[in-house]
Amino acid sequence: MADGEPRTARADARFGQGFLTDTWYFASLSGDLKPGKLNHIELLGEPVALGRGRGGQLFALRDVCPHRAAPLSAGRFHQDALGVETVACPYHGWRFRADGACAAIPSLTADQAMDVARIQVRRYPVAESQGMIFVWVGATPLGEPDQPPPQFPGVVGGGPKLVDRMVFDAHIDQAVVGLMDPAHGPYVHRQWWWRTAGSEHDKEKRFEPREAGFAMVRHAPSSNSRAYAILGGRPETEITFRLPGLRWEHVTVGKRQVLSLTCLTPLDAKRTQVTQLAWSDHPAFSLLKPVIARMARTFLRQDGDMVKLQNQGLKHDPTLLWIDDADRQAKWYQALKREWIASRREGRDFVNPVEPATLRWRS
Repeated sequence: MADGEPRTARADARFGQGFLTDTWYFASLSGDLKPGKLNHIELLGEPVALGRGRGGQLFALRDVCPHRAAPLSAGRFHQDALGVETVACPYHGWRFRADGACAAIPSLTADQAMDVARIQVRRYPVAESQGMIFVWVGATPLGEPDQPPPQFPGVVGGGPKLVDRMVFDAHIDQAVVGLMDPAHGPYVHRQWWWRTAGSEHDKEKRFEPREAGFAMVRHAPSSNSRAYAILGGRPETEITFRLPGLRWEHVTVGKRQVLSLTCLTPLDAKRTQVTQLAWSDHPAFSLLKPVIARMARTFLRQDGDMVKLQNQGLKHDPTLLWIDDADRQAKWYQALKREWIASRREGRDFVNPVEPATLRWRS
């Protein structure tokens, strides 16, 4: 009777198209989910009811009532005489606990015997870390996390200073590859405050493997990246990517820090939620917050517009030509995905396929 079971074949077919499982996905900011609130989100093509009980407990359930398919996220919280909180479906009031088990069917009479606990909706493990909420998507409905949610350096000063969101009309693979592409800057992000039309330099950066990903090791920003001048001093930056779709830039200026985090969350095979967050204890983020927010927003929308243009060609299913060194990070991403899937399938530890390298390109 568990509603996750008949979906397994369909889910496996979708995941075979490139979605990673047995991993944490960014779902929400903690502050966006108040006690007693239910939110509807989409995750890997599945509807999810993300909620926080009045007592603060987080939970994530498949957002489809098994009775008449009404979304549980449109319902309300119910508290029984013992203080146990459940979510009541808005259609007929069927109530479900945080573990997905049905707790009550109000339409049953006292003499109608039925083991309602056998009725379940899929439960997704959920965790809160550094002011963010992550949902674990297992390869099977009963899969449990074998690792904590990711931790990021430079999360300082409470909540994020900047938050921006956009949906890219793209599979997460396309969004990730675009995110880590180092050579599109002079063509897509050409502004007076970032770089001019003729400002292209040879770049040489060192890369090393990191947990489930890789990093461009700490270095002084390129001289034609003008926005760093806002921070003053002598900034140094390290840019890291981690599966399934997390990219962060950690900048230090003396004792001050800036963390710019981008979280890619696949809504389905054709849409990816892009969430940009920034934390900092640098005075510039207080003094120039509107300016910095506009700059970040401009960058994200330029990338989104390029995705729309790219879709015009991708619909013809062309063979794509990737080159070294500018496209090496994209190749690493594909290798990381293959190894993640293989390690899970074979029941062994993940072995990072990325090796230290120095890459060169012009941008």
